[in-house]
Amino acid sequence: MAAPHLTRRELNRATLARQLLLERSALPITASIEHLVGLQAQTPHTAYTGLWSRLEDFDPLALSDLLVERRVVRLALMRGTIHMVSARDAWGLRPLVQPVLDRVQKSQFSKRLAGVDLDDVARVGQAFVDEAPRTFRALGDHLLMRWPGRDRFALEQTVRTAVPLVQVPPRGLWGRSGPVAHTSIEAWLGTPPTGALTLDTMVRRYLGAFGPASIRDAQAWCGLTRLAEVFERLRPELVIFRDDTGRELFDLPDAPRPGPRTPAPPRFLYDFDNVLLSHADRTRMVSAEAAIAIRPVTQEPVSTFTLDGFVAGTWRIERDPARRSAVLVLRPIGEPSATDVASLVDEGGRLLAFAAADSAERSVRVQRF
Repeated sequence: MAAPHLTRRELNRATLARQLLLERSALPITASIEHLVGLQAQTPHTAYTGLWSRLEDFDPLALSDLLVERRVVRLALMRGTIHMVSARDAWGLRPLVQPVLDRVQKSQFSKRLAGVDLDDVARVGQAFVDEAPRTFRALGDHLLMRWPGRDRFALEQTVRTAVPLVQVPPRGLWGRSGPVAHTSIEAWLGTPPTGALTLDTMVRRYLGAFGPASIRDAQAWCGLTRLAEVFERLRPELVIFRDDTGRELFDLPDAPRPGPRTPAPPRFLYDFDNVLLSHADRTRMVSAEAAIAIRPVTQEPVSTFTLDGFVAGTWRIERDPARRSAVLVLRPIGEPSATDVASLVDEGGRLLAFAAADSAERSVRVQRF
């Protein structure tokens, strides 16, 4: 029997539903982070916007408290990038994605440390960061004392690869800043929970947060390769679809798949929002034309907004500390309708009230590309 067909709009609505972007969720913060299998979070504060767009009555200080209480942490996971995850998922996910970090280490850094015992580097580095959280500069200085004249960056990255390093507060706390200091997951979280997370469970959770999806989509999300055997193992318990190109898509039987006409309110996505980074084929969220329009022209990351569920422009907040003012600058692609602009400006006003609550003057400005 031929697999049912899913259109681009149907994929869009399914993904928005999984990502809590069709309507805000009442899930607790930790439960929502686990449902989303973490949020990419190498910028210290923008993931807060990601949760604000997804949760009812989101309190950023409550998330800060979870970081301080060590119930939520930030460390290198999927794609080798910093993710904000629950403590439980930090323990469970890191061993599964370790091959991604090992691959980068082997291709970029190992040759630069020829003749050095990399296991010894990891042991010395972990002992140093376990004494107290350290910046990479301090870690590099310490390692160079043992291996003088060697490649500082390669030494630091050897430790980052071999040792799960947690970025500790105050880095990442709402309204605060601090050095990018690290300690090991063992030093920060103590004894790991019993029961290891499996690849099969990780793939099921990926589908629950990002499906329906192809094998290549799942690999793009986590950075692992050769997941076909996992999907084949799971095939009897999954449902199968085909997209507009005939590509095979997998999904959980009971996962939400709203109809293509389901209303999708405007949403503000942050600069590294996983909903835009977790598929090999991103057209379910970003058209080819929109991808070109929002392509960054500088090193500054770009934040986007959606209209009718699809990326439709970029946004940024311009602050003037002297005047205590904040302006949300919206740059829509093309010519959105007056109704769309009005709903976007309305949601933008709420975003400003959240992200620039300390500004006495707040306004929204629409600026064309």
